[in-house]
Amino acid sequence: MKKQIRNIIEAALSEDIGTGDITTQAIVNPKKQGRACAIAKSDFIIAGIDVFEETFHCLDQSIKFKKMIEDGHRARKGDVIAEVAGKLSNILQAERVALNLFQRMCGIATLTLRYVEAVRGSKAKILDTRKTVPGLRVLDKMAVRIGGGANHRTGLYDGVLIKDNHIEAAGGITAAVKAQRKHLPHTLKIEVETKNIKEVKEALKCGVDIIMLDNMTIEAMKKAVYYVAGRALLEASGNVTLQRVAEIAATGVDLISVGELTHSVRAADISLKITC
Repeated sequence: MKKQIRNIIEAALSEDIGTGDITTQAIVNPKKQGRACAIAKSDFIIAGIDVFEETFHCLDQSIKFKKMIEDGHRARKGDVIAEVAGKLSNILQAERVALNLFQRMCGIATLTLRYVEAVRGSKAKILDTRKTVPGLRVLDKMAVRIGGGANHRTGLYDGVLIKDNHIEAAGGITAAVKAQRKHLPHTLKIEVETKNIKEVKEALKCGVDIIMLDNMTIEAMKKAVYYVAGRALLEASGNVTLQRVAEIAATGVDLISVGELTHSVRAADISLKITC
């Protein structure tokens, strides 16, 4: 994972700096030393502080970095999150990429925690989805974990999820599950997406491990929980919001997947200020 993260950072720095930072090169003496502070401009959960640090080190290993708040802890408006010291030109060149990655991760963790707190007291776990920014999935999913959520499959390669289009192409749930089992490693479970109780019954009859209840009403979810009676895990998905997630959890489902955690999250507000 460290190599993946390093590759993400290096690609982002290359994209931003290109052939050189023409503003910094003209204004800042390359030998000039300085210090900067990362300051919280609102309240949020810290996530990705090591990614923030690594971004500066990718550009200049000699930059000194001091963490004030660790991942998983809350930052309050006005808090100094970290201090960076070294060549000012390199600090300035890494600044935007470092903040972009860090702010997004903090925003994801903060929103995830709000969902986790909303279902506290129920058995439901909050999951992410594959609705991530291309290229940033490892960071997005790391932030979800820091916020107290759990990761769904990482990609198409590490988890079986038979969705509506697979079912349509195969000619039905039973046919799709049968075809999947011919190619299924013993280490993987089968999850099937369903849209009504009839499909829930068919999926359960096929002996699948997880049944996704896609965009079902609260009443339909309650019926599914009653019918399945623990014989498979039930995952609620679709139209999940903070306003209704507690009601969804109260139906007795085991898992709730939330695309909003990563596909439309608001980045945390952080600034980097040169102090000397």
